[in-house]
Amino acid sequence: MQNELKVEDIKKEAEAKRCLVQRTLYYIERFLSDHMCGKCFPCAFGTYEAKIRLKDIISGKGTEADIFVLRQIANEMIVASRCKKGKDTARFILEWMKTDDFNEHIEGRCPDRECLAYIEYRIDPDKCIMCGECQVVCKFNAITGEKKKTYLSGYLSFEIMQKRCTKCGECVKVCPTEAIEIIDIKAEAEVKV
Repeated sequence: MQNELKVEDIKKEAEAKRCLVQRTLYYIERFLSDHMCGKCFPCAFGTYEAKIRLKDIISGKGTEADIFVLRQIANEMIVASRCKKGKDTARFILEWMKTDDFNEHIEGRCPDRECLAYIEYRIDPDKCIMCGECQVVCKFNAITGEKKKTYLSGYLSFEIMQKRCTKCGECVKVCPTEAIEIIDIKAEAEVKV
């Protein structure tokens, strides 16, 4: 027989995520993966609906209505859940929703740059030494360019093709000059306007 996870343990695991929206989703997914009694609807249906809404927010498809519904679900769970586990889950959700992070996501930004829909990886040509390490490590062939060779000129500088990039971060780990930057897409668009 499996040991039941305590909500405090799930919360502790979830707090490893910097992004509060991702933290909330992680918590909900772990909550749903554990045994649920199924005796009350707020936990059974509310947490599944919350999971769907959180995934929409993280993927860049979220709206203010999603935030409203998440608050409503959590408030209903506090009142109508029959167990401490459901009530504690609702309290954690509301605690994490007190910040502006959820609204920032609706506006197109992840303050912690963890949600992939809101960021891009780019190579700063001024920092790039054209070593090619990023291109070698990229499993998705998302990086184009030519490795620098002694006594030759006219190279194609390294660039990340955004449609192929999965934002796995492997290129960032191997870059010796920290030339690969994580760019906030919305902030950059605002600067260009």
